[in-house]
Formats: sequence, C-alpha cells, structure tokens
Amino acid sequence: EQTIWRYRKFFPHVEERVSLGEGWTPIIKGKDAYFKLDFLNPTGSFKDRGSSILLSTIAGRVRSRGYISEDSSGNAGASVAAYSAASGIRAKIYVPSTASGPKVEQIKAYGAELVRVEGGRNEVTAEAMAHEEGKFYVGHVYHPTYWDAMRTVAYEIAEQFNWRPPRYIFLPVSAGTLLLGTLRGFKHLLDSGEVDEVPFLVACQTKLISPLYHKLKGLTYSPPKVVKSIADALISPNPPLLNMMVEEMRGVGDAEIVEEEEIIEAHRELALQGLYVEPSSAVAYAAYKKWLGEGKVDGPSLVILTGMGLKVRWG
Repeated sequence: EQTIWRYRKFFPHVEERVSLGEGWTPIIKGKDAYFKLDFLNPTGSFKDRGSSILLSTIAGRVRSRGYISEDSSGNAGASVAAYSAASGIRAKIYVPSTASGPKVEQIKAYGAELVRVEGGRNEVTAEAMAHEEGKFYVGHVYHPTYWDAMRTVAYEIAEQFNWRPPRYIFLPVSAGTLLLGTLRGFKHLLDSGEVDEVPFLVACQTKLISPLYHKLKGLTYSPPKVVKSIADALISPNPPLLNMMVEEMRGVGDAEIVEEEEIIEAHRELALQGLYVEPSSAVAYAAYKKWLGEGKVDGPSLVILTGMGLKVRWG
C-alpha cells in the first residue's frame, strides 16, 4: 500500500482509519541533493501524516460528543480541517491574525470555523485551549499521537533507499513535530536492525526565529518582539517541545540558521529545478546549500520539502 498505512502495525492505538491517501511521497534526485517531496500530501503539507493518525485515534470518541479545536499558523489547521471533514467531525481552527491568505481559504473550504486571534502563538494557543462545552483540543504540538505519526517519514526514507538512507537529512523546524518523529523513526529502525546507523539530522531555522539553534549551541536567544519572516510556517519563538528536541538531538544532529535573502535564493533555485514550494520549505535547502559551501557535507544528502508553494502569497 502506497500510503503511511503500510506501517499500520506500528500504531496500535488507532481505532478507525481516517485517510486521504497521505504518505509514501516521492524522493527524487536533484542537481546536488535528494528531495523528499512531502508537499505532495493531500492538503499540500507534511502535516497530513499527523492529522491522519490523530483523527484515526480519536474520531470515534469525539464525533458524538462535540468538536475539534486546533491552533495553527495555517498548514496544520488546513490539514486538521480536511481530516475532520473526512471523518465527519466539526472543527474550529484558531489562527494568528497574520496567517497567509491561501491557507486560511483552504481551512474555510473544508467547512471548519475559522477564528483569528491577535497576538503571537501563545495567545492563539490559549484561545484554542480555553474551555467551551464540547471542545476537544487536539493541538498538534501537544498531542503525542500527532508527532508520533511523523515516524513514517523515517520509515519511508529508509525503505525508499533500500534501507540505506542518506548520511545527512535537512529539514525545516518550528514546533519540532517533524524533527522528533523523524528522529524517533530512525532510532526505531536502528533498534530493529533495519538500518545500520541513524542519518545525521540538520534542523533548519531562520535567523530571525531560531530557538532550537541557539539552545542546542548554548547561545542566548531573545525572541523578536514582532515575529515576522518570509518563512511564515516557522514562527514558533518559544516551542513547547524545545527541551525535548535539544535532548534528543545531541550527538545525532545539529542545527543551522539562514538569512531571509538565503531563503529567497533557495526558493528560486528549487523552482528552477521544477520544485515550487513555500519559503518555509526552502529554509532547509538554504541550510543545505550553506553547509555544502562550507564543506560540511561529505556524503549523500536529502532535503525534506514540507509545504507546497501554492499555499502562500508573496513576492
């Protein structure tokens, strides 16, 4: 089966299957690296992996009792809205007032109720978590079922490379669900004897919003008062999973930051290779190019492209 459900046995907590065909996204060889095209998931982002497993776990309990509440900068909200619609559950999605247009329209198209919240991510989360009769908060950052689903990224990469994955994997990081899930997936494969070693994961962030980079390197970090970047999906200045990311990354990975100009250039280069992604995805490629230029890459590399370019309006 060409979806994440080929790994069904690794998710015993699932109660019913809620699927739109997510996962098993292609890997292609670019001019200087491999690319995992996770923006080709049903709603245009990697978030569909988590939404599928999450809704499959809780749908039966929520459907008759109320509705789902989620806070998101756009991609997660669109994904949860889509899978809620597919499972016949009402959804209320809380987004920052600055959320980009196409993602907001996508959320509304799935029939979810959209709630715009002034302020930063903390304010959005607080509103989404506030008590209301029948509300079932499924915030993807806090729900282990959601980011546990990201193990499938590692499973797919390993299997698609005939169980000999590339030495380096570059991926954009904000809340950390993709990073933690991918890392744990590879550790599971290592413990199971399916792979000989865990690839070196490089967590990629913007220079403006880079809490993991600073924490991992023992540097002081002061979040900007106004959180704004061309990479609008990577705007978590104080991610709740930060300490967990740092703990699990030590010895098996590193972090890199890139300037806004580097993101724009990486986005252009990807498009000229036929890959139209959102700028947040281009952050990972920009970091890879930076490492390549500095001579830090000495083996095959893969860049995970997480979001579709049609989901943002910029330029």
